[in-house]
Amino acid sequence: MPRKLWEHPDRKSTVMWRFMQEANKKFNLNMQSFKELYSWSCKHRSDFYQHLWEFHPMIHEGAYTRVVDESIPLTELPRWFEGVRLNWAENALYTRDTSSPSAEARNTLNKEDAKIAFTEVREGNTEVRHVTWRELRKEVATLAAALKERGLKKGDRVVIVAGHSLRTYVVYLATTWLGGIFSSSSTDMGVGGLLQRAVQVNPKFVFFDDGALYNGKTLDLRNNIQGMINGMTECDQLQSFIIIQRFAKPYDTKAITKAERFEDFVQAGANKPPPPPVRVDFQDPSLIVFSSGTTGTPKALVHGVGPLLLSITKEIHIHRGIGPSDAGLQYTTTGWIMYQSSIAYTFYGGRCVAYDGSPLAPDAKVLLRVAEAQKVTMLGISPRWMGELMKSGIAPRDEFDLSSLLSVTTTGMVCPDQMFEWFYDTAFPAKVQLANISGGTDIAGCFIQENPLDPLYVGGCMNGSLGVPIATYDHDLPEGSAGTPLPPGSSGDLVATAAFPNMPIYLWNDGPGPAPGPKYRAAYFERYAGAWAQGDFCVVHPKTGAVLLLGRSDGVLNPSGVRFGSADIYAVLERCFPQEIAESLCVGQRRPQDMDESVVLFLLMKGGRKLDRKFVVKVKETIAKELTKRHVPKYVFEIPEIPVTVNGKKVELPVKSIISGKTIKPSGTLLNPQCLDHFYQYQKIEELEEPRARL
Repeated sequence: MPRKLWEHPDRKSTVMWRFMQEANKKFNLNMQSFKELYSWSCKHRSDFYQHLWEFHPMIHEGAYTRVVDESIPLTELPRWFEGVRLNWAENALYTRDTSSPSAEARNTLNKEDAKIAFTEVREGNTEVRHVTWRELRKEVATLAAALKERGLKKGDRVVIVAGHSLRTYVVYLATTWLGGIFSSSSTDMGVGGLLQRAVQVNPKFVFFDDGALYNGKTLDLRNNIQGMINGMTECDQLQSFIIIQRFAKPYDTKAITKAERFEDFVQAGANKPPPPPVRVDFQDPSLIVFSSGTTGTPKALVHGVGPLLLSITKEIHIHRGIGPSDAGLQYTTTGWIMYQSSIAYTFYGGRCVAYDGSPLAPDAKVLLRVAEAQKVTMLGISPRWMGELMKSGIAPRDEFDLSSLLSVTTTGMVCPDQMFEWFYDTAFPAKVQLANISGGTDIAGCFIQENPLDPLYVGGCMNGSLGVPIATYDHDLPEGSAGTPLPPGSSGDLVATAAFPNMPIYLWNDGPGPAPGPKYRAAYFERYAGAWAQGDFCVVHPKTGAVLLLGRSDGVLNPSGVRFGSADIYAVLERCFPQEIAESLCVGQRRPQDMDESVVLFLLMKGGRKLDRKFVVKVKETIAKELTKRHVPKYVFEIPEIPVTVNGKKVELPVKSIISGKTIKPSGTLLNPQCLDHFYQYQKIEELEEPRARL
C-alpha cells in the first residue's frame, strides 16, 4: 500500500459532500464515499447531470424535456439539454437570481461590484493590476458594442494572439457575449503555427498583441503580425486585424498594412448602449481549441457553450470547491487548454490571477512570490516547474507565507512518486492538497482528477472525473475491436465508455455530413468499437484506485513483447540522476527492416557534462536495478536539445517516427522544430559511434 500523504480535515464541509447529500435526498440514495458517488454519476448520467445543472443554477432561458438519451452511443454524439439557451459571458459576469419565480426572465445579480475579479501580473511579479467586477463588465460592454457595430454576429469567429492578460479575457467575453466563437493562441508561436490555426477557421477579426515579455526579454511582434496578415489573404470572412498595445510605450505599427489599433477600434462602442447578451442553444459553438498537431496540421476542436459551463461547474466547483473567497493562479499560455481553467474562477465569484511571462524569471521562486502577495488559494503549475524547485533545493513553505494556499494542481506530464513525497516532506504546507490531474484539449476538461473525500496516496491521479465513465482496454487488440475493461493492476489504453457533455460538438471543416465527421472518428472512435480512445497508456492501482499514466499510447515501448511506458524510465532518471541529467527522451525504434523494437534513450546532460561510456553503464545498471533488465534501453545517446511544444511539453512521437525511418513535417506547435533535424541520423543507428555498453 502506498504511503498516505494527505486527508481533508473536514470532508463534510466540502462542496462535494453537500452535492452528494443533496443527491441522496433527491434520488433516495445513501452514498457516503467518492467511490459510490463516481459509480452513480457514471451509471445514471441523466440523473447526475440534472443534479449538477440544478445544484449551481446558470443564467438561461427555455427548458429541457430530457437531459440526454443514454441509449445513444457516444460515437453518435447524443444531444444534451435540448431546449435550453444561455450565454458564456453572461454567466461569467453575473450570477443567477434563484429567487426569481420566472426562469424565462433575465433576473441576474451583479457579482459584488467593488470586489476584485481579475489580477494581472507581469513577469517577475511586476506591474500588478487589479480590476473590479464593475470595471470588467464596463470594458466587456464597450468592446461588445464595438464588435456589434462592426458586424460581429452569432457564429462569427474571433481569433486572438496575446498574452494572459485582462485584455485577452475582455476579448473572449465580448466575443461570446454576442454569440461569437473565440479562439486564442500564444505569442510564442511562430507565424506558420498561427496560420495553421487561424486560416482553418476563417475569422472575422484577429486581435494581436504588439509585444511580449518572456525570460527577461521584450519581444517585438510586428513582423509576426504582418506575416500573419500576408498569410490570410484568402480568408474571405476576415474584416480586420486589431493591434493591442501590450506595454506602456506602444510599438509604431503604422507600416503594418490592413491593421488598426485597439484603442481606435473600441471607439465604435464608446457611446453605445451595451448590447443584450445573445443566448444560444446549449450545444451551440463557443470555443475553438487546437490539438497539439506534433506531426501534422492541428485539429480544430469545437466546444459548445453549455457543455463548457457544465464541465467547469463539475471540475472547478464540485471537485475543487471553488467559490467567491478563492483566488486561482494557473500558470498557462493562452494557447493551452489550461487557459480555460485559469479564467474559470470568475464563474463562481472567485478571482483570476493571471501571470504573463516565464515561470523561471528572474528565478524559480517568482510564482511563489505572486502566490504569497496575492493570497492565492489554488496554484496550478507543472511537474517540470516543481522539478526545478526540487533540483534547486527550494522549500517554499520555509521561505514564503502560503497560509492561504489550499491546493496545488499539476498537469502536462507525469508527476513521479518522489515528487509526491518531496511535496509533503519538504516543500508545501501539510494542509495543501496536491492534485495531479489529466485530461485534454480534446474534451476541454479532465478524465482524471482530485477529490476532497478520499485520502491522497503517493502516485498517479486520484480518480476519475464525475460523470465520465472511464476504463482501460488491452493495447494489443486489433483496431476496431470491442474492448472490455481490464482489472486494476493491468496496464492498457485509457478510454471513455459512454457519452459525456464536454466531448467536442464537431471538428471544424470535417466533411459535409453531420458530426462526427471522418477526422473526428479517426481521432477518437476507430481504435476501439463504441469507446473514446484518449491515447494515454495507464494502469489503475489495485489498492488506491489511482490512475497512473505511463505515457502516450502511440509511444508505448515494446521490446521483445515487453510493454511499458516511457514514464517508467523518466521517473528513474529524475530520481537517481538529478545532478547529471537535465532532461531525457525515451522512444521505440522499429524500422521496416527491424524484426523487433529497440528502446533508444536520448539524454540532455547538465552543467557542461558529457555523456561517456562509464556513465552509460551506470544509467543502464540503475534502470535494471530500479525496474528490470527488460527495461534497459538498447541505445543511449547524448543530444543537444529536447523537442518541446510551445507549452513546454516534450514530444516523443515525431522523434519515434523519424528514427523509425519516416520523414515528417514539423508542426507549428513545436517551440524548437529545427532540433528534429538532429534525429534523422539515427535512422542508420548502427553506423553511429556512441558511448553505449551492454550489460
